[in-house]
Amino acid sequence: MRVLALDTCLAACSVAVLDGDRIAASATEAMERGHQERLAPLAREVMEQAGLAFADLDRIAVTLGPGSFTGLRVGLAFAKGLGLALGRPVIGLGCLEVLAAPFAGSAGRTLALLPGRGEAICSQVFEDGAALGEPGIGPASDLDRLSPIARIVGSADLAGDALAGAERRPSAIPDIALVARLAVHRPPAPLVPLYMRPPDARLPGGLAPP
Repeated sequence: MRVLALDTCLAACSVAVLDGDRIAASATEAMERGHQERLAPLAREVMEQAGLAFADLDRIAVTLGPGSFTGLRVGLAFAKGLGLALGRPVIGLGCLEVLAAPFAGSAGRTLALLPGRGEAICSQVFEDGAALGEPGIGPASDLDRLSPIARIVGSADLAGDALAGAERRPSAIPDIALVARLAVHRPPAPLVPLYMRPPDARLPGGLAPP
C-alpha cells in the first residue's frame, strides 16, 4: 500500500509517503499561513524523494481538523482534487484521533486537546484507540466532567488546573507518518471537516450555512 498523507490543519504544512511498511519520505514545515502556496510543491518534493510518481499511489490521507477554516480547506481541497484526478480514495482522519493514537495500547483513557477560538478548547476522549464520543468544543472548566483520564495529549497545557492527576504529553501537531499508517486499513467515508468554530458567514435572514 502506498499512501500520500497531508496535514495543513494547524501551524504546519506536513506531507509523508508510506510505501509498504516504511515511510519513504516526509517533510514538515512550521507555518501559521501560506499552506496554500506551499502544499503542492512540498507534496511534489516528497514524492520525488520517495522515488514515486503520483500515479503510483493507492490512496491519499488528509487530516480533517479541528483546524482553521483556511488551513483545513487547503489540505482537504488538494486531497480531494488529487484523489479525483488519480481515481484513488481519500481517507480523512481527525487531528485529535492522530494525537491520541500512539497511546492506543496504554491503560486508561486519553484526552486529546487542541485550541479553539477565544477561550474554547477542542477535546475528544479515547480508550484503546477508539473514540468514546464525538469531538467537543467548550471551556477548560468543562474538562473535569470527563474524569477519569490517564493522560492528556496535544495542547495539554490548555487543561489548566483541570484533571490535575492526569499525565501530560504535549504535542503541537499530528505525526504525519502516523496519519499515513492509520489510513492504510481505514475504509473510505464521507469527508466531514471539523472547524475550531462555526463559520461567521450567514445566509439571508441570519441563517447559518449547512
